[in-house]
Amino acid sequence: MECISVFDMLKIGIGPSSSHTLGPWRAAERWIAELKNTNKFDAVEKIIVNLYGSLSLTGKGHATDFAVMLGLSGFNPETIRTDNIVEIIEQIKNTKILTFNNEKVLEFNPDTDIIFNKKFLPFHSNGITFTAVIKGKNSKSTFYSIGGGFVVKEERTNHKRNFEIKCSFPYPINKGTELLQFCKNLNLPISQVVLENEKSIRDEQEIDSELKRIWDTMLECMYVGSHTEGNLPGGLNVRRRAFDIHKSLQGTSPYSTPVEWIYAIRNTEVKFRQILKWVSCFALAVNEVNASLGRVVTAPTNGSAGVIPSVLMYYLVIENHDGDFEDIKRFLLVAGEIGSIFKKGATISAAMGGCQAEIGVSSAMAAGALTELLGGTPEQVLIAAEIAMEHHLGLTCDPIGGLVQIPCIERNAMGAIKAINAAELALDTNPENVKVPLDKVVNTMWETAKDMHSKYKETSKGGLAVGVNLTDC
Repeated sequence: MECISVFDMLKIGIGPSSSHTLGPWRAAERWIAELKNTNKFDAVEKIIVNLYGSLSLTGKGHATDFAVMLGLSGFNPETIRTDNIVEIIEQIKNTKILTFNNEKVLEFNPDTDIIFNKKFLPFHSNGITFTAVIKGKNSKSTFYSIGGGFVVKEERTNHKRNFEIKCSFPYPINKGTELLQFCKNLNLPISQVVLENEKSIRDEQEIDSELKRIWDTMLECMYVGSHTEGNLPGGLNVRRRAFDIHKSLQGTSPYSTPVEWIYAIRNTEVKFRQILKWVSCFALAVNEVNASLGRVVTAPTNGSAGVIPSVLMYYLVIENHDGDFEDIKRFLLVAGEIGSIFKKGATISAAMGGCQAEIGVSSAMAAGALTELLGGTPEQVLIAAEIAMEHHLGLTCDPIGGLVQIPCIERNAMGAIKAINAAELALDTNPENVKVPLDKVVNTMWETAKDMHSKYKETSKGGLAVGVNLTDC
């Protein structure tokens, strides 16, 4: 049985893309470990990196080259100071020197030693090959970034079995029907079943600590994005909108930290039509931070990182002013489990399935999680997830200029709104009247992904990416 932890689905990393930034970064780390395990690291004379397929076509816009250099240099995406990234990259470019894993000084010219190949490797759209020159001979290793920061080797022949098996859960789940059966047998809500699985890996204190760290990162991201003015980097000159929206909404309540900010919003009189603005503000804020090489939580990807935190924030500041960490914990546990069902049965990679695999899945995750917090039954939780995905089916991935900005940032706001709407619809739905169960829509999403033309799968060769003149931006 395949086991995916909540902490596999919700990972802290650097923007703008989990598959194009975090994945290549982690691949570089794994390659270094591979060289060390085979006693080759000390003998490396030169490094060459080849990027294939989608990693090549949109790699510049997704900062894939930056991620590769940072990973090869030994920096950790969870701890690196984000305001140092540009300086580190400029130093490598100017000196043409890279300190391999912060241990070994090597000559490295990013212009010639990182090669962008438009060729697609057969195993997956996001291929990356590292070559080490050792005693004049090439030693190669190929990895694939399969979405959400997950990285695999080619020898794993079934693309759906594309994660490391770390455990044997007491309640193994591949499908929604299996999850519901465990809920029924144990008389537990979905969050509690997921918690029991997590407790088979680590103690509950560690689970709480990690979930709090994830939420703190999400909250900090929303806070920073809502308080940062100006244009995003990358050349499109996209203006940050969360700052302006937040300024128009925020009342006079004082605050100086992200936690105080929550209480300030709770004390602000929120009119009905402002609710959607607040949700949009939260979502836009996250993905503006993501687009500027900031630290976010992949949920389940960087491109869709704004949906889950914005819907959870909506619950805390609009729906339930008494919401606390236990609510946050339940929300993230449910969201992670729904995401894992989509990953096992379909994909969370835009390069494989278009944006339905990112925004669609994140909206389904958020919808289901919100439904449990609002008192929904396990059946209604899965109904909400199904509704959210059903109305994202066929959504293409067509980033203008290869940047995770247009239409990606706005799509997070739309995905969050749809998640809230899906939860409300699910709460008014009798499970006996449901015609399309979650497992059916997971299968449909995967079939749609396979049918979708490759140019709509994160290549910037279709849709808005070619329909909009860059000079107009």
